[in-house]
Amino acid sequence: WTQPAMSEPQDDLPRAHIKRIVKAKLTALMNEGGPDAKGNKAPDGHVQKEALLAFGECAKIFIHILTSTANDICRDGKRQTISVDDVFKAVEELEFGEFGEPLKEALAAFKKDAAAKSAKRNDAATKKRKAEEDDAAGEGEEDAEEEADEEAAEGA
Repeated sequence: WTQPAMSEPQDDLPRAHIKRIVKAKLTALMNEGGPDAKGNKAPDGHVQKEALLAFGECAKIFIHILTSTANDICRDGKRQTISVDDVFKAVEELEFGEFGEPLKEALAAFKKDAAAKSAKRNDAATKKRKAEEDDAAGEGEEDAEEEADEEAAEGA
């Protein structure tokens, strides 16, 4: 793996996401001890703009290294598509094994959330389709009643 020079702007990770992640972790770290003796919580930490750029570059480099390692694992298995198992193996190979379990938990939570959203969408679509069918059936009954009324009027 060769380290790229500073990457192109189109490859940049969203700065707002990086800032949100860094600030959330920094706040959690600063509040670890709880409030001080007077009950005041720790002040929010600040991060320089250049530090956020450095975090973004580091995250991209990590993604590149992880991708390259997962790709090697995939190719060793004579496959062309990187699977989630390849990523987990790459994490282990890069000696980040302590992240394995939290990653698996995050993936399981993501799948559960996606399944719930999908079920909700399917329920909404089913209800909408049923309502449209009921409306169509109701209009058909009204048309039949109107025709019957017209026939009755013509026969009189």
